[in-house]
Formats: sequence, C-alpha cells, structure tokens
Amino acid sequence: MKKKDLLQKTVKHIDIKSYDSTTLIDAMRDMSFTSRDTARAADIYMMMVGEKSCTNILTIAGSTSAAGCMQVYVDMVKNKMIDVVVSTGASIIDMDLFEALGFKHYIGRQDVPDTQLRDLYIDRIYDTFIDEEELQECDNATYTVANILEPRPYSSREFIWEIGKWLHEGHSVKKDSLIQTCYECGVPIFCPAFSDSSAGFGIGKHQWENPDKHVSIDSVKDFIELTMIKMQAENTGLFMVGGGTPKNFAQDTVVCAEILGHDVPKHKYAIQITVADVRDGACSSSTLKEACSWGKVDVVFEQMVYAEGTTVIPAIASYVYHNGPWKEREYKNWAKIFKK
Repeated sequence: MKKKDLLQKTVKHIDIKSYDSTTLIDAMRDMSFTSRDTARAADIYMMMVGEKSCTNILTIAGSTSAAGCMQVYVDMVKNKMIDVVVSTGASIIDMDLFEALGFKHYIGRQDVPDTQLRDLYIDRIYDTFIDEEELQECDNATYTVANILEPRPYSSREFIWEIGKWLHEGHSVKKDSLIQTCYECGVPIFCPAFSDSSAGFGIGKHQWENPDKHVSIDSVKDFIELTMIKMQAENTGLFMVGGGTPKNFAQDTVVCAEILGHDVPKHKYAIQITVADVRDGACSSSTLKEACSWGKVDVVFEQMVYAEGTTVIPAIASYVYHNGPWKEREYKNWAKIFKK
C-alpha cells in the first residue's frame, strides 16, 4: 500500500448554516439521558448568546477540529457567538494553521498497522490521517513567524495574533481558518500549553539558531491577559469542548482575579461536552458543580453533556445560529485592550 492510497478522501467540515437543527433539539428536550442534556446545553448557549453583555469563551481540547468541527468554531466566531478562544496548541496550530496553509485531514482507518503508517510518514488520529511531511510545514510556518518578530517574550495570544496577521497579509491558502477569522474579528486566542504543538518545534528551532536573542512564550502572561478580560467583562459564559488545560485555564481566571485583588463573579454560564469519567478525580473530568466548590463556576446555568464532541456540537451550534440571538450582538473585540 502506498501513501497516495491512504490519503485520498478528505475530512469535510460540517456547515451549521446549511441545516437547521431546531426540530431535533426541540424533540430532544422531551427525551431523556444525553438527548435531554444536549437540549438543555443548547438552551443555555442560547442564553449566553442572547445576553448581549456576556463574554462567551470557547475552550477546545481534543481533536474535534481535525474531525470535522473546524468550520463550526469559525462560524461561532464570525457570527458573534464566541468572543474569546482558549485551546490546545494542537487544535490551533497542528489542525487549524495546518489547513490554513492548504493542507487537509484525510478519512483513515484503524486497521492499518501503525508501523506501516510510520514508514509512510502518515500520522493517525483514531480514524483520521495526516501527512507528516505537510505537518512539518506547520513547524516551518511558526519558525518563519518567530524569525520576523522582535526577540522578546510573547504570550501565546500575542504570537497567535501575529500568525493571524501573517495569514491575513497573504500567506493563507484557506482564507477562513479559525486563526485568521479571529484576527479579523478581534477575538483573542490563548493556548496555555502552546509548546505542545508544532509551534513548539518551530519556535524551538528559532531559539536553537538564536540562543542569545530570541522569541519565547510566557504562559504566565497568558494567564494575566485572560484574567484581564474576565475582570473587565460584565458576565462570562463557557462553552467547553473536552477538558484539559484550556478548561481549567479559563475557569481559573476567577481565582486569579481574586488573588490580584479584584472581586469578579463566577462564570455565569457553563457547558462542558466530554466523555471523561468523573471517578478518577482528574481535572478534565471534574464536573461543573465541582468547579463551583473552587469558586469558578455558578451552578444555576450549567450543563454537563457526556458525549463525543462531533456528535452534539454541530446540533447545539446550528440551533443557536438558526434561532438568531447573535444578530443582536456586536463583536466584543477584546483584542483591542492589548493594543499598545
């Protein structure tokens, strides 16, 4: 089997604008189990978007961006349903920047031996394939951006903003990547574990070649910047895909503000979509009620949805899009508070 035999059919990103899930969500509201939880999550997201003063934060962990939800997140930003993004580096760089450069994710299989995939330079995410040679172009893109910036510490938000600018200025093949869309809409993106991605390789190469004077990433600066948004926002809502560092990072802004001497309200709204088991005590599986005990999330409008993200995110987002509360909103443009 040759490489071209395995990289043939591309993953297509679902378009929430092309169908209206209202009938489905309305039916789920009168069902049970995950269906009813999904409908309640959609209702809470409607409230988040309907409250004009509420700053809505999307957190992304896992590989839903590679699996077909990338356009969902783009449309949520474009249509003022999301004001801030907190993500793993992989979702933003290895998946989103990757496609912005013109590359694709491919429909794969689980039964192909991984040793064979390695020989062919194909990376696997469950049933999705990626061309490793193309992925290394992502490394090179972050290396290129690092080389043109002033040598100093940057928050991940600052560095990703510069990538968005670089794409906007003519370096993108796919014009509606999440990075470029957020840049054009004034939506900041934070990646608290930024080095755990192609950015780590690209910036690492930049630092290796420039040991005395180079770009670096200051993750504590990220924390302060996101907390600044929390302190200035009237109310906040969380739409959390998976768990991991993005989830905890966004929730912790309430505690950070308190440490900095500012009394801010808990996150008013919170939705988490996850398959994690709560019984091991891990942060990624901690419930939103548990987060309340830490002073992070209010429990009046919170909903856990125990489902694999690609199965429910498109339905929830389509419901809110087609019911239209975003039409009364304006872009928060939180990026403006960081401009010198």
